[in-house]
Amino acid sequence: MANVTVVGAQWGDEGKGKIVDWLSNRADVVVRFQGGHNAGHTLVVDGKVYKLALLPSGVVQGKLSVIGNGVVVDPWHLLSEIDKIAEQGVLISPELLVVADNACLILPLHKDLDQAREAASTQKIGTTGRGIGPAYEDKVGRRAIRVADLADPEALKPKIERLLAHHGALRRGLGLPEADGAQLFDQLMEIAPRVLAYAQPAWRLLDKACKEGRKILFEGAQGALLDVDHGTYPFVTSSNTVAGQASAGSGMGPSAVGYVLGIVKAYTTRVGEGPFAAELDDEVGRHLSTVGREVGVNTGRARRCGWFDAVLVRQSVAINGIHGVALTKLDVLDGLKTLKICVGYKIGDKVVDYLPAGMRDQKAAQPIYEEMDGWSESTAGARSFKDLNANAVKYVRRVEELIGAPVALLSTSPERDDTILMRDPFQG
Repeated sequence: MANVTVVGAQWGDEGKGKIVDWLSNRADVVVRFQGGHNAGHTLVVDGKVYKLALLPSGVVQGKLSVIGNGVVVDPWHLLSEIDKIAEQGVLISPELLVVADNACLILPLHKDLDQAREAASTQKIGTTGRGIGPAYEDKVGRRAIRVADLADPEALKPKIERLLAHHGALRRGLGLPEADGAQLFDQLMEIAPRVLAYAQPAWRLLDKACKEGRKILFEGAQGALLDVDHGTYPFVTSSNTVAGQASAGSGMGPSAVGYVLGIVKAYTTRVGEGPFAAELDDEVGRHLSTVGREVGVNTGRARRCGWFDAVLVRQSVAINGIHGVALTKLDVLDGLKTLKICVGYKIGDKVVDYLPAGMRDQKAAQPIYEEMDGWSESTAGARSFKDLNANAVKYVRRVEELIGAPVALLSTSPERDDTILMRDPFQG
C-alpha cells in the first residue's frame, strides 16, 4: 500500500494536523477530500505554529497539495489563508497548490443562511456559521457555483440567477434582505484570476501521480462521528468524513485509498451540540480541558471532554476500514490516579455495544466503564515505547484490544518529533 488515508476516528480535533504533517515527510502529494474551512489543523514545526483551515497540511512541507472536488471552497478565505501563511514564510504557488476545478464554492449568501438558521433554531446543531452546510445543499441540489464557472462569466450570470431564485425564498422566510446578484457576480470576477491560477482537473493530476508510483496522503477533516451518514445525526457536519470519501472526494478509484490510519485521542472530546455519553463535568474533565488545551483552532470554542469511549472508536474502525490508529495526547492523562474507559452503553434496561442510530437512544445512552490504574510519571516527549511507564503501556494495549485495531503511531506532545512509530503506514 503506497498511499495512506488519514481520518479522525472520534468527533474531530484528535490531533490530525500533527500526524498529517509528520506523515507528509514520507509522502509526495497531500490531498484534502472533504469539508470546508470549518475544521482547523494546528502544526508545530520547530517551535513555529501554523494554523490551517482549508489548505492541506502538506503546504508547510513544500509538498504538492491538492484541494479535492469533495471540498467546498470559500474562495475569499482561501486567498486570505494563502496570504496569511505567506507572512509566516510559506509561499504558496500554483506549482505547490492545486484546487479541483469541479469543487463547489461557498458564497456570502451561504454564510448568511447558515448563521440565520442557527440563530432561529430551537434545536441548535452547533455549526460554525461559515456556510459549509448550505454550500453542500446547493451542491446536491445541482445549483452550486463551481471553481470552473469563474472562467466563464457569460455562463456564470444565469447560474447566479438560478441560485438566487432558490435562496430568495429562504432569505425572505428568515427575514434576510434580498441577495444582490450583480454584486455577487462582481465579487466573483474580482477574485477569479487569483483563484483560477490554482485550478485544474485534480483527478487527472492525481491519476498521473498514482501511475508514477508517487505516495499520496489523503487528509480528512472533522471526524467519523460527524459523518452525515454515520455520525450522531443530526448533530453532524454536512459531508461524508469517512475514509471511503477519499476516493469520491478526490476523483480516484477506491483502490487508491490505501492504508487507512484513524486518529484517536487518548480521551474523548467534541465541539458543539449533540450526545456525548462519556462527557465529564468534574475535576477530571477540567484537567483534560486545561492540560489538553481543548479549544477549537478556528472557532475558539471550548471542547467538551470525557473519558475514552471504546464503543465509538470500535465503530469508527469498522465503518472506515481502519488498519491502524495514531493515538494522540497520551501525555494529557499524566497524573491521573484512576482512568476509565467506556466499554458499553446502558439504554433503559438494555446493554448495547454500539452507538444506535436513533437520536433519543443516543441521548439516553449511559456509559459502562472499565477502570484502570493511572500513572504519575510523565509520558510527555517520549519517543520510544520502552520510555513509557508500565501503566501507560497497559492503557495503550487495552485500547488496542477494545477497538480491534493496533496502534501504529503514538503521539506524546504537539511537537512533530515526539512521535513513536510502531508501524509505518506507508509500508502497510
